[in-house]
Amino acid sequence: MEHEYKEMENHTSVTEFLLLGFSEFPELQLPLFSLFLLLYLMAMLGNLLVICIVCADRHLHTPMYFFLVNLSSIDICYLTNILPKLLTICLTNSSSISFSGCILQWYCYMMCVATEFQLLTAMAYDRYVAICNPLRYSIIMNKRVCALLAAVSWLAGSMESLPHSVIITQFSFCDSNVINHFFCDITALLKLSCTDTSAIETINVVEVVIAGFTPFLLTLISYVFIISSILRIHSTEGKSKAFSTCSSHLTVIFLSYGTMLGVYLQPTSRDSTKSNKLPTALYIATVPLLNPLIYSLRSKELKVALRKALSRKPTFVSH
Repeated sequence: MEHEYKEMENHTSVTEFLLLGFSEFPELQLPLFSLFLLLYLMAMLGNLLVICIVCADRHLHTPMYFFLVNLSSIDICYLTNILPKLLTICLTNSSSISFSGCILQWYCYMMCVATEFQLLTAMAYDRYVAICNPLRYSIIMNKRVCALLAAVSWLAGSMESLPHSVIITQFSFCDSNVINHFFCDITALLKLSCTDTSAIETINVVEVVIAGFTPFLLTLISYVFIISSILRIHSTEGKSKAFSTCSSHLTVIFLSYGTMLGVYLQPTSRDSTKSNKLPTALYIATVPLLNPLIYSLRSKELKVALRKALSRKPTFVSH
């Protein structure tokens, strides 16, 4: 696939970028399109199904499933922000994206990642209250508190991803407007910039601490108290039941943080962006797919509600 490389003088304004996608594998464009389309549809279906089931079944109107609906909602935003453009590139080679669209895509990507980590922290607090303070659970985790935790998660994610998205709009780009990635990743964008990137690199470090390390630390503290409380339970059945209530959440935490670290903490090299594309694409496509699967397979209430919804016969109004 040939792309037009637009040469520009230093400090000229860029109106659009070209996303290379996986153009280095022209023979794999159709298989990649089929793979990512399948993952996209399955992930969208899974998350929409979780939202519909939880909203329809009154027995699932609890804090845990309220946060799960929020998690599924952020996964849907996550998917629709990036995968449709990747599918278009694979199928039609239409790789252009406007400057403002590129910045917006990066902002939405970072907002979704930051919000998901915040929501996982809120869910860890919910599990902490349920296991460490069960008698006061319904009082502490009331509707107002749950709504506040969810709102703070979304707001914090939106604000954390804003500074470097605003700063990069002031950057000048030179040499080429071709991004060697399938979405507007900031690492690939900075490689095209003529502007001093030290300020935004500092902001990125702060962003990693605020959006990644701080939620992880709070989640870790919650689970130290949770495990400590579980170990004080005398009966094996009680310990097993307590562990089962947080096993799904723990699995999602390891999946989210583990895959993110695996993608972004690779050794740097000249072709790091190129080698990073496929793992990043699989991360973006599979994590939103696995989240609803993990909760569905491990949650008895969700499985019962799903079976009930599937076995419900449609009713017809007779005239």
